[in-house]
Amino acid sequence: MQKQITLSFRWLDPEQSADLPLPAYHSALAAGMDVASAVREPLHLAPGDICMVPAGFAVAIPPGFELQVRPRSGLAIKHGITVVNSPGTIDADYRGEVKVGLINLSRKTFTINRGDRIAQLVLAPVCRALVMESASLDETKRGDGGFGHSGI
Repeated sequence: MQKQITLSFRWLDPEQSADLPLPAYHSALAAGMDVASAVREPLHLAPGDICMVPAGFAVAIPPGFELQVRPRSGLAIKHGITVVNSPGTIDADYRGEVKVGLINLSRKTFTINRGDRIAQLVLAPVCRALVMESASLDETKRGDGGFGHSGI
């Protein structure tokens, strides 16, 4: 079993958030915690529109980790609603309100209601690189072959 990491969540307006759940895993082996919308009124997301949906909380992430904001597969496949910068990153030093950037890729307006599960948060380790300039790079078989270089 893997070591558990503690995440501390703080409601920004506890009285107004009493009806909302904290992010939660919905099965024993789920990688992501579902996060609920904290909109006060229904939000109508027209085809092609992008919006920032508040979650109503801030989170403390331990150093060496990030929270990745990912789409929920059901919303993406059934309704064309996805995270616009997927995966989004919440850095360990961010303490502002968590918001989810959503985009409607469908041809129909989609309504987001208070408490709707709109995304999932995945805790992931971060490996920081030592960046250095070099006059040359190691040769590889692929070389500079770019997008589609290996065929379909």
